[in-house]
Amino acid sequence: MARPKLSTFDKQRVVADNRRVRFDYSVEETFEAGLALHGTEVKALRAGQASIKESYAEVRDGEVWLVNANIPEFSHGNRNNHEPKRPRKLLLNSREINKLFGAVERKGMTLVPLSVYFNSTGRAKVELALAKGKQAHDKRQAVKDRDWKRDKARLMRESR
Repeated sequence: MARPKLSTFDKQRVVADNRRVRFDYSVEETFEAGLALHGTEVKALRAGQASIKESYAEVRDGEVWLVNANIPEFSHGNRNNHEPKRPRKLLLNSREINKLFGAVERKGMTLVPLSVYFNSTGRAKVELALAKGKQAHDKRQAVKDRDWKRDKARLMRESR
């Protein structure tokens, strides 16, 4: 029998975070994927050097790839250092890959990384979101709601 999935991911140490995703997209579902890394990429990640601001994921030939994620070259590496913006393979179950492929193809959704982190066993993982892009009016409404919550909290603090 298959082991049940955890509802929250075991994030021990977050290396890179993409906070803008929740503003630009409405997140439908999240997945935890492993990263296939080469050479000095793990050392660069452990040093906290990564950026996933403009990155996205795509399904190609039955595999999921993280595109445009920047893991800079390791400072103490040699001539066999890795290429900073190469596409990196994401490790998912075939059932999850098929689900993602169907959602991207049929529903027009996007795969965006939310964060890169190390779990409790020391493995590099990516929190991947299946998301739908927000329209401009949805973004304006989100800003209004956020501002109102902030003002409401301020009023409640002052009334005490």
